[in-house]
Amino acid sequence: MPEILTQFEMEKLAGTPIFKGLSAAELLTVAGKVRLRKAAADEFFFYQGAPAQEIFILRSGRVKISQVNPDGQQVLMRIVGPWSLFAVIALMDAEEYPASAQAAETSETLVWSKNDVLELVEQVPHLSLNLMQLMGSHLKEFQDRFRELATERVERRLARSLLRLASQTGRKTAQGVLIDFPLSRQDLAEMTGTTLYTVSRILSQWETQEIVISGRERVVIRNPHGLVRIADDLP
Repeated sequence: MPEILTQFEMEKLAGTPIFKGLSAAELLTVAGKVRLRKAAADEFFFYQGAPAQEIFILRSGRVKISQVNPDGQQVLMRIVGPWSLFAVIALMDAEEYPASAQAAETSETLVWSKNDVLELVEQVPHLSLNLMQLMGSHLKEFQDRFRELATERVERRLARSLLRLASQTGRKTAQGVLIDFPLSRQDLAEMTGTTLYTVSRILSQWETQEIVISGRERVVIRNPHGLVRIADDLP
């Protein structure tokens, strides 16, 4: 087994969508191509517009994927947690990364070059099926996000964003479900395509209704069912 990964990490690798269903021997072939890359908090793994030549799986830490839209506004697209894949766009025809990847805290990634992955597809045919399913999943995610931004009320968008973050990084506490990630109101404004003022107003209203507790870079969901009702536009 390559010394770069522990047995536990090989098991985590086997559970990622891109490498799911591969045999132990095939996983060893995949791991033989991996490289490690570290970034301190606020450093970038890549910038929007840079040549799309690598894919990443986060080994530790948190990474923010953000995009600057044509109006010059930065939009936080998603937050990546450990053992999540990002930059899969590099395996498509895209020549440039459409977004930037910035470490929110000290982070380390597993990295494969585009050429190495294409070679692996020839050696491990099951990879091509995983990649097709993965591309479809990512396309649906971005379509859903675009639809939310274009058609849904800000309250619904904010509720859905908090629920997504809770599913990715949520941790149960005595107060409720803590989004275990430094999350500012500006971050939430970027994720939902609205203003800092609007996010602050809605969170203050939800605090009064005992749905959330929000502080400086901290959000706790006290009433998940209440937030789901808002997200689904239920009475």
